[in-house]
Amino acid sequence: MDILIVEDEASVRDILQSYFINEGWNVHITSDGREALKKLQLHKLDLIVLDLMIPGLPGEDVCRSIRQVSNVPLIMITSKAREVDMIHGLNLGADDYITKPFRMKEVIARIYALQRRMNLMNKMGPSLLYFNRRKLMVNFELEDVYIDGRPANLTATEFRTLSILVKKPGKVFSRHDLSYEVQGYRFIGDGRVMDVHIRNIRKKIEEDPKNPQYITTKIGSGYKFNFQPDE
Repeated sequence: MDILIVEDEASVRDILQSYFINEGWNVHITSDGREALKKLQLHKLDLIVLDLMIPGLPGEDVCRSIRQVSNVPLIMITSKAREVDMIHGLNLGADDYITKPFRMKEVIARIYALQRRMNLMNKMGPSLLYFNRRKLMVNFELEDVYIDGRPANLTATEFRTLSILVKKPGKVFSRHDLSYEVQGYRFIGDGRVMDVHIRNIRKKIEEDPKNPQYITTKIGSGYKFNFQPDE
């Protein structure tokens, strides 16, 4: 696995690099936002670990720029610990959000959980499904989603979330159960993180996100996908 670490704090960057190399991963490092975007063009990356407080180009802008061209899994690591900051990071396109100080075992566990979920998803069921008279297409092998022939440009976490829902149409997932299915670990909190992912998916696939057809909310229970696969 090829990982890019974007972190200007040398001690944090060094410990991340050391642990990742110990896991057998190939590691690229930079402390500069613009340099990070150049490395994304030069290397086929499997994961980006991005600090928000970096010189050259703010981490938020780096994340926005990455999401314009790639759905590579991205984990934000930052000292901003408020829930509003985490939700903002997820809205920008991050797949996960870890606050400083952190434990390396947790970082490694989250990366492996993300990797397991993606591998499992690629092995389960048909590689291509259509819904709503072929208006929505989900390609599990390429991790692509098209709506009315246009790419939806989902992030890795958004794609995993939608994939879980479409493979069990009609099933209601609670926020915490859906988070577990997607992330591979139990999220501790009030569930608003999953609300953010669902809201972002709706913006990308629904004709009217405020009155969704594909993913609807069952008050007090959770979310469900409403369409059976096309024959």
